[in-house]
Amino acid sequence: MTADVATGDDRFRDTSAVAAGSAFGLYPASDFRLADGLCTDCPTIAQALWYFRGEVIAVAKPGLPVASFATGVPVIEDLGTWLAARGPAPVPEYPPLVWVAAPEVVHGARLSADTTALECGGASLHATLVPKIALNRSWFDATSAQFFRGRTLKVRGTIDDGAIAIRTLWPEDFRIERSPPLQALEAHVPAAPALRGLMHAEPFGGAKTPYSVSTLWQRNREREPVPPGRAVLGFIVNGAQGDDDEAHGGHFALVTGRTREDGAIGDWLVNNFYALDSESEKGIIAAPVPLDNYLADLNSGQGWYRPSQLFVLVLADGRAAALVQAALNRVYNQFWRHQLAYSHASMNCAGISVDVLRALGWDIPVRGPASRIAAALGFPYIAVKERSIAKARVAFDYLTEDQTRLLPAAAFEECGAAALHLAKSRDDDRVSRGTLARMLADDIDAIAFVRIPQFPSSRAFGDAPVVSPWEFQKRLPADRSKLQIVPVPPRPLPDSLRAPDLIASKRPASDYAAAAWGLLLLIGIPLLILAILSG
Repeated sequence: MTADVATGDDRFRDTSAVAAGSAFGLYPASDFRLADGLCTDCPTIAQALWYFRGEVIAVAKPGLPVASFATGVPVIEDLGTWLAARGPAPVPEYPPLVWVAAPEVVHGARLSADTTALECGGASLHATLVPKIALNRSWFDATSAQFFRGRTLKVRGTIDDGAIAIRTLWPEDFRIERSPPLQALEAHVPAAPALRGLMHAEPFGGAKTPYSVSTLWQRNREREPVPPGRAVLGFIVNGAQGDDDEAHGGHFALVTGRTREDGAIGDWLVNNFYALDSESEKGIIAAPVPLDNYLADLNSGQGWYRPSQLFVLVLADGRAAALVQAALNRVYNQFWRHQLAYSHASMNCAGISVDVLRALGWDIPVRGPASRIAAALGFPYIAVKERSIAKARVAFDYLTEDQTRLLPAAAFEECGAAALHLAKSRDDDRVSRGTLARMLADDIDAIAFVRIPQFPSSRAFGDAPVVSPWEFQKRLPADRSKLQIVPVPPRPLPDSLRAPDLIASKRPASDYAAAAWGLLLLIGIPLLILAILSG
């Protein structure tokens, strides 16, 4: 999408977020139209529209196939049936919606020295920032202005009467060139810990380190590793926040898109799963969202809160990326309608993403629980110490969950290591591989690693995400009264939007632990006392 400027006029034109030439990941943006959650003719379920009542969304134009879902079945079973029915040349399935947040996009722009104008060519718009969300504890400041001034920017916002209300500021120099320098992983270290080393290689997890791209692996050294027009499948991990003790685990998401002639990555699509039943202090709503908005939205952008790393698979064929995106489109329907219920321990951003990859036939390694023994023995200790059965349940679930599903950093490491293994062992064990794994083994041409710094603002700098529950505990202040936590209000889905076909979620493991300890207290201990007295 190009920002055309009318000579002698102070208005930008042809800046629609769905203009020809732009994209939402693998999909041409011109296949979409803009709407909001009050839309009455969108091909989107009512539950999804309810969450986006006051937001700008893009939905597929009439006549294009939009992802559906099955009712009355678990999500993974739905995905399995859908996968088995896909033919060799499936029709693309469009997402139910893309959260674009603002109706206009301007490329090639610069902020004026005093940040009150957005300039492009010979034209200028008066510039203001969208309001800060009340719960957001940081904002654009002088350090932000210094960072963005002098850079060419992609800006999302609302243009009206010669002025723009800026929603997203994205540095256009954050791109992937065709031949990023080679960065070899440590030869004698397994891939997962080698990737951990990359995340921890820079101070503050890379929060203050300049943006950089490197090539971790390529099949043919005679060719450019990242040529334009290639489909990509990526994994992004956002680090720990510097001033929120609930956010040391970071965040994880799957990314799809295509490489561009100019190397731009802002229109790649990030599949962001986030808690639905509470208001985010940043205004985040779970949805497919363009990468520039995912990272650089002034309120909800992860780049304002912490550093990020992006692991990019450059594919010779787009089928694997299309399969993953189509599956995620389907899962979003189930997520918004609450057939798939978000849980910080058992069904979070990492767990949902990893489950989808596994359901499509890629056996992402299971790292296993942190400690079942510590979980079992620690249940009564935490219940007594914290005077809370609820907190004991939470600790139990965190310690017994597969860490690949629990922790964004573990998901990032294991997915990255599994991709490197597939790329390097292209012809090994083909028969035993599932659908997605076979595609990736055949199609991965190169692997790139992208380090994205935190945008300076009034917020404290973040760090690399923790890789175990024990590391999480070490990050917390010794004096628990000094914990930094942002209380958020609930946002329950109205009963009128709860479908009657929803099936109950699997009970958390902590329910059984609580029952076992309850029985021990009610029956076991009295019997022990009776035995001692009678002995």
